[in-house]
Parts: sequence; structure tokens; C-alpha cells
Amino acid sequence: MAGTDTARAGAGTGGDPGRREAAAVRANETTVPVLPCVSAEATLEFYRALGFEVTHEQTRPYLYLAFHWSGFDLHYGRASKGLDPDLENSGGCLVMVDAVAPYHDALTRAMRRAYGRVLAKGLPRITRHRPGASRFTLMDPSGNSLIFIQRDEPEKLEYGGSGELDGLARVLDGARILRDFKTDDRAAFRRIRSGLRRHGDTAPAADRALALAMLIELAVSLGEEEGVEEWRAQLGRTALTSRERGRVEGELRNASELRRWLGGGAAQADGG
Repeated sequence: MAGTDTARAGAGTGGDPGRREAAAVRANETTVPVLPCVSAEATLEFYRALGFEVTHEQTRPYLYLAFHWSGFDLHYGRASKGLDPDLENSGGCLVMVDAVAPYHDALTRAMRRAYGRVLAKGLPRITRHRPGASRFTLMDPSGNSLIFIQRDEPEKLEYGGSGELDGLARVLDGARILRDFKTDDRAAFRRIRSGLRRHGDTAPAADRALALAMLIELAVSLGEEEGVEEWRAQLGRTALTSRERGRVEGELRNASELRRWLGGGAAQADGG
């Protein structure tokens, strides 16, 4: 019977092995990442708190966990010996979606219900989602990153600052990439502070004002607001056109919204 089936398959494709292989491959694959798990208990608690369904739970004779949420699955196996979650480079998964804001909202609301607050520091945590941003990251207890990405995000990014810019404008472009795509607020914060020291005196007023506004927003994110009042005072002394002021005020509104998101209550106004 097996020989007959093989002969029929060969006859159906002209006896060409290459054609038989092509006929067996279809564009309907499903890939499921298997991420390292340091603590089964912490991983189960975290994903259950977010509303994920546990589809498989096994700790003996080996660890294997599986979760389902919305339309995707995550699987976990035992982490390698010596893996340090705090390095946050354990593993990762990209989740491509049509619009990221609803996902961020759903996960944030689940965190508030389960923990009474947004987990924005340490592990596990969720990064903020700025209005118009095309991605955010969910970090699990084992240091794995789930990066939710909008499908129409630009395919090419000038990482580290566009070569077409110079001075403080280039610094700001590089900081934007660090903040919005690499979700590295601290690196973005340091880059802008350094850029202001180097280029602040010669930069156009609009670039200087935008740098100050971005510093305020990043300081709120990092919980380091020691310089915020001085930066706001400098903003108040900067002459801007109505269009320039609108862009700066947008960053300040983001800082205000960020305070509310982190604290779950009313935000302090950050008018420039």
C-alpha cells in the first residue's frame, strides 16, 4: 500500500521530487515561540493575572508551560543554568498587530485589576505607549520581551540619528529611536542631556525647546524629576511660533498622561 501511494504521488507531480516537495509546502504555517522560564510559579501567576489562558501546565519530569491570549500562543521551557532575568535578554517574541493601542490598554487594565497599579518598573513590567507610537514591550518575570508591533510601522529606521541631520536635531532623532523603538528611556534621557550641553547654545530655539520637553517626559518615565522645574522654566523663557509651541505642548501632554497612567489618578498639569 505504501509503495502504491508513493507511486501515485510521483505520478501526480510528474515523478519530480522537487515538485512533490513544493506541493507539500503551504503558506499556512503556525510558529510558536518557546521561551526560557526561570520560575514556573511566577510565570503562571503573571500570565493568569493578565487574563491569559493556561493551555498546558507541567513541571515534572520537565517544565513545560503553554499560554493562549487573543490569537497567539506562548510556550515556556526550563531556562538554561545561570540565566539572569535581570539582564533582560533571555528571549523574545514579536507580536504583529493592526493597532497596538488597544492591546496596551487591555494589558494595562488587567494589571490594574490584578495588582492595583501598572507594573512599570523592574520585572515583570509593561512599557508605556505614547500617542501615535507603533510598539510597546511586555517583559515577563524571566526577562523575556514580548514586543507588540503595528504592522504598518516603517520598515527602515535610521537608528542612532538620521545622517541627514546634524547638531541637536540629530541628537533628538536618535533619542526618539531609543525611546519609541528600542524602549530605552534611560539612554534617550542621557543622549538629550549630553546633546543640550554640546549643542544647546547654538541650536535653534525650536530644537532646544523640544529637547527640554522630551527631557521632562523621560524624567517622569524614569521617576527622576529633579530637574523638571528648571527645564519648565527654561521652556517658559523660549520664544516659539504657535506651530513650534504646539509640538512642545504635545510632549508635555504626554508627560501629564504618563503621570496619570503610572499613578492611576489625576495628573498634574504640565503646561509649558
